[in-house]
Amino acid sequence: MAAMTTRRILTGDRTTGPLHIGHYAGSLQNRVALQRDYETYVLLADVQALTDNAANPEKVRANVLEVALDYLAVGIDPRVATIVIQSLVPEIAELTVYYLNLVTVARLGRNPTVKEEIRQKGLEGHLPAGFFVYPVSQAADITAFGAHLVPVGADQLPMIEQTVEIVRSFNRTYSPVLVEPEALIPRAARLPGTDGQGKMGKSLGNAIYLSDPAEVVRRKVMGMYTDPDHLRASDPGRVEGNPVFSYLDAFDPDREGLAALKEHYRRGGLGDVTVKRRLAGVLEDLLGPIRARRAEFATDPHEGMAMLRAGTERGRALAPRTLDDVRRAM
Repeated sequence: MAAMTTRRILTGDRTTGPLHIGHYAGSLQNRVALQRDYETYVLLADVQALTDNAANPEKVRANVLEVALDYLAVGIDPRVATIVIQSLVPEIAELTVYYLNLVTVARLGRNPTVKEEIRQKGLEGHLPAGFFVYPVSQAADITAFGAHLVPVGADQLPMIEQTVEIVRSFNRTYSPVLVEPEALIPRAARLPGTDGQGKMGKSLGNAIYLSDPAEVVRRKVMGMYTDPDHLRASDPGRVEGNPVFSYLDAFDPDREGLAALKEHYRRGGLGDVTVKRRLAGVLEDLLGPIRARRAEFATDPHEGMAMLRAGTERGRALAPRTLDDVRRAM
């Protein structure tokens, strides 16, 4: 354990809007659980958020504090984990420039995560160069803090793989000064959107947010996509691929009761409304306390920003050292 505590984690989110339960299942739970076992840095990625929001910097700026409030609400402790604002660490930008020379355009174009995001955001005909190369910026984020571990959802694994390639290329070309990171993948599967189409996403209008009021959560749950062939309660229903059951798998603590519910749904005689009501209750048990903590932290935004400035100053102690090592190696 003594050796483990010296290992460092870097994780974070783009500041384009509040976080949703997909973030919670995919990475936030993991971060909270690990923050006391590792030296943890959490990045508010406002520069990366500009890659497809360059015309709306006000949105990016406003959401720095909104995302930070979500962090605090779920249990990230700023006395233990260091929360850093990306744009206030200029060393990351310089590292990005150096790393861009170590990766080809063809390799960037093969990144499946970026390809999928380009499709989802409709950027095919007018793709910003910054968005196309943001995996290189992520490599700079990770290496600037010398992170050994990066907790990510399974859909983000290609980003870590690309970072490893860049680190190996740099260490082979110049000198072995960069830490090669590993991905930490949560047990929970990626949550689909409430519409049943792909993953849950801020820009897709199919998310349940950590800050959503109880009545909004209930309305979103009751409107969720289920099994299109389950037309009557008496019909046998399909659990696999059914978003309502995917969410119950992720959040329902009563595993025995959930197993019985699935069996009932499969054989028929159980309506979608009953299953959705159970999910609404499970989510309220989860989100109610998070919502209350968030409201408490939001009462003093000046204190919140002061906390972020202090965290950023602590985080900035690492990045210049990495940049010095990189410059000397080159």
